[in-house]
Amino acid sequence: MDEGPETDKAAAAEVGSVADVWDVVVVGAGPAGASAAYAAAVAGRRVLLLEKSELPRYKTCGGGIIGPSRDSLPPGFELPLQDRVHAVTFSLDGRFARTRRSRKMLFGLINRPEFDAQLVEHAQKAGAELRTGATVSRVEQHGPAVPDRRTVAVVLADGETVLARSVVGADGSASRIGAHVGVKLGQVDLGLEAEIPVPPSVAEDWKGRVLIDWGPMPGSYGWVFPKGDTLTVGVISARGEGAATKRYMEDFVARLGLSGFEPTISSGHLTRCRTDDSPLSRGRVLVCGDAAGLLEPWTREGISYALRSGRLAGEWAVRVAEAGDAVDARRQALNYAFAIKAGLGVEMAVGRRMLALFERRPGLLHATITGLRPAWNAFADITRGSATLGGMVRSNGMARRALEILDRRMDTSSGVGPAGRGIGQRERSAPEGGGEDAAEAGGGDAGGSAEVSAVAEAPKAPEVPEAS
Repeated sequence: MDEGPETDKAAAAEVGSVADVWDVVVVGAGPAGASAAYAAAVAGRRVLLLEKSELPRYKTCGGGIIGPSRDSLPPGFELPLQDRVHAVTFSLDGRFARTRRSRKMLFGLINRPEFDAQLVEHAQKAGAELRTGATVSRVEQHGPAVPDRRTVAVVLADGETVLARSVVGADGSASRIGAHVGVKLGQVDLGLEAEIPVPPSVAEDWKGRVLIDWGPMPGSYGWVFPKGDTLTVGVISARGEGAATKRYMEDFVARLGLSGFEPTISSGHLTRCRTDDSPLSRGRVLVCGDAAGLLEPWTREGISYALRSGRLAGEWAVRVAEAGDAVDARRQALNYAFAIKAGLGVEMAVGRRMLALFERRPGLLHATITGLRPAWNAFADITRGSATLGGMVRSNGMARRALEILDRRMDTSSGVGPAGRGIGQRERSAPEGGGEDAAEAGGGDAGGSAEVSAVAEAPKAPEVPEAS
């Protein structure tokens, strides 16, 4: 006998009657997912946190914890800091190095495996249930697997179906949940990183100090973050510059005198940044963190964006779960999107303008931040969390006027500027589900060096006093 619509309805009714329906299912147990699970569990809801890997697991990330990240952690969370940063050395493609120091800590450094696992533990203590080794293949909001319009079906790779009143996608930059929602990406970058063990004498030289090197390709930079007896060394640049990015990484490690040390881990990762009009929800499904393309466009800092957006997603997922119909669920999802855009969206807009300036005038940025006390103090305030880029532009007339002047001077016709990074240079979107080789070997030259010459001819900037 052929199965028809009535059979499907009967099967769906049977599923709904026997299945365990969770209030909130969170996909991905990184900082965004753990924060979402914690927020929903603290509200007293039944929360399931799904993670495809076993924890702890390595994640390509510098591991810098700035002020907004610290402020977004659960109460009682003790950061597993490997170092406390009080000094930053800035250089321009290996030259014009200058170190700035602060009496107060600028930011902390963590190892992601420990940090992520600790966040998950806090979510579990709040009442969330964790399942590792659970790979999600898709979500469905219609069809025979969905018993009613208040339910979402999360289908795992092994065929199991998990039902929920709302779903939060926090499954990374190649997110399957993001593909379901229709996340659109306007900026994709390739990051390469190595964890390099060093002897005590080398570790001591780096203790409490990081290096930020403005790189040779537009928008690129490198970093050295000390973590005890290991240095986290990495570079990032536009996707499509794979070969040049690899050369930059090799040259960077060599000029630091670290070529003779064998890395314990060498990895690559693609970061993806959303477009302004990219959706943050679909039906009863929300996305946050990397899955939503939420990160700072200039620095590509993502931990604070993951923690903040994850918390908001968890809070609004509870409201979506409580919604009695599609109209109410849509209203709650729109409120979540408004909360994201009013906060992180403003930060991202300013970050795009800073990136446009940095891509076009890295030498000017280097001279400003190393030579002008207000610029260094602003950097210190942002890393500590006492100020934000967006807040400074809104409240500081001088900063706002300076950005407006720079905007007018930028040649946006070449695809560089506040209208959107990399028109003609960047890809507008990424394939659904990802799958790119993070160590891509695509072509691309190393970029111009006019800024290096310009800075070389400029007079040396005055010393900047220590920030308070």
